[in-house]
Amino acid sequence: MNKRAVIKKIIAKLTDELGIYFRAATASRAEATHESSKPENKYDTRGLEASYLARGQSKQAAELEDAIAEFQKLDARKFTTDETIGIGALVELKIGAESSFYFIGPRAGGTEVVQDAREILVITPQSPLGEQLVGKKSGDKLQLTLGGTKQSAKVVSVE
Repeated sequence: MNKRAVIKKIIAKLTDELGIYFRAATASRAEATHESSKPENKYDTRGLEASYLARGQSKQAAELEDAIAEFQKLDARKFTTDETIGIGALVELKIGAESSFYFIGPRAGGTEVVQDAREILVITPQSPLGEQLVGKKSGDKLQLTLGGTKQSAKVVSVE
């Protein structure tokens, strides 16, 4: 699988999300400062709530900008069979009869992209699954705890 293409797709998806947050923050900011948001009485908090919303959306946009920058700096090198899973690894994990693909990213856990008709989920080393995978190698068998249940899994490949 072309890891550079996977990283580009992750960056593109994060960039799209960033645009959505910028537009939402701008709209919330406009709402917070619009004349119709002036309080009609001491219990009217529409303007204040809109300003809180704009601030939260701006913080989320800043986090996405940081994530994009980290993915842009990420090396698309291929992991050797002797190397352990770490940031930048593309991992195929087999649980039962089902294979799943994970990209170990520095941020943006939960982002999903499709490459070569395969869904790839970005996870971070701090996530529950990421903690269990980091340090493993291709061919390793492990007992994963997912959602409170233990399941046998095998690391099929690490790229």
